[in-house]
Amino acid sequence: MTGALDFSYESRPVRVVFRAGAAVSATPGEVERLGLRRVLVVCGARGAQTARAVADALGPVCVGVHDRARMHVPAEVADVAVQAARAAGADGCVAVGGGSSIGLGKAVALRTGLPLVAVPSTYSGSEMTPVWGLTEHGVKRTGRDAKVLPRSVVYDPELTLSLPVPLSVTSGINAVAHAVEALYAPDTSPLVALMAEEGVRAMAGALPAVAGEPESTQARGRALYGAWLCGSCLGATTMGLHHKLCHVLGGTFSLPHAETHTVVLPYALAHNASAAPEAAAAVARALDASDAPTALWDLAGRLGAPRSLAELGLAEADLATAAAQTAGQAYANPCPVTADGVLALLRAAYEGAPPATLTH
Repeated sequence: MTGALDFSYESRPVRVVFRAGAAVSATPGEVERLGLRRVLVVCGARGAQTARAVADALGPVCVGVHDRARMHVPAEVADVAVQAARAAGADGCVAVGGGSSIGLGKAVALRTGLPLVAVPSTYSGSEMTPVWGLTEHGVKRTGRDAKVLPRSVVYDPELTLSLPVPLSVTSGINAVAHAVEALYAPDTSPLVALMAEEGVRAMAGALPAVAGEPESTQARGRALYGAWLCGSCLGATTMGLHHKLCHVLGGTFSLPHAETHTVVLPYALAHNASAAPEAAAAVARALDASDAPTALWDLAGRLGAPRSLAELGLAEADLATAAAQTAGQAYANPCPVTADGVLALLRAAYEGAPPATLTH
């Protein structure tokens, strides 16, 4: 970092428990520590078995398992979960699963003020942030509120063993996106920069090991450590063009969350690199590469992840609509956001060719 130091940094009061087997062994203690007596466990259908194991460990403190989490947290799904929490007389919420489950837990916390405990089973990083998201009428809205920041996060590498390799890869690169944007955020700081570079390094090193040996708790633990750092960066800074673009693609066109982040990230970084050279250099160092966007694109390809928006089902005719929606929102970004610049980025991501320097 060059020049005089000038920054603000606010630490977030999140307690972290990190160990194999912690989902069952540590979650009851975290709930007790918060003084909770009636907690609702929320999850998605895919992770319901794990959530029920956590519910069993909680014993009579658990007043129900609500397994209706869905991607991008549709408002109507959040409404039903809030009703379930109120009907059960819950005094807290335990979210078990990936970003969709934790997002639903956050929606409950936002509306009710109930304390949230997060037990993540993917590498989304949402558990480390005060950021919430809801999708209504095809538009994804996000905001920040201290109420949705989990009071405790229980990281258990064993929970991620059942995460299929393709989803492990895209979930991991989704986490990397948080760190990348934190490096050039207007409210970044030296501490965030340290966490971001180490987070990218940890995740990029872990994912090939996870792909090669999916049953390795050591590799899974390393990826979860990277996700923790990357998620902490997301929680401490303001995200830019990459995240706004992915919200539009997910909320309006229903593209899958982690896969969309994986495809878009190399092109978003290529678009911003000339305006954020120190950030691009930090990512390149973490990836042990000379060109960060190309290294990210290569990493996804080596691990069999999708590399084009066309693969994800986006129609070419939707590119202009997505570009206009993204450019029509106000948010911080290293270089100016224009409809033409975003359209060029999207077209490159749609085609999936190696990322080149994109014009603004």
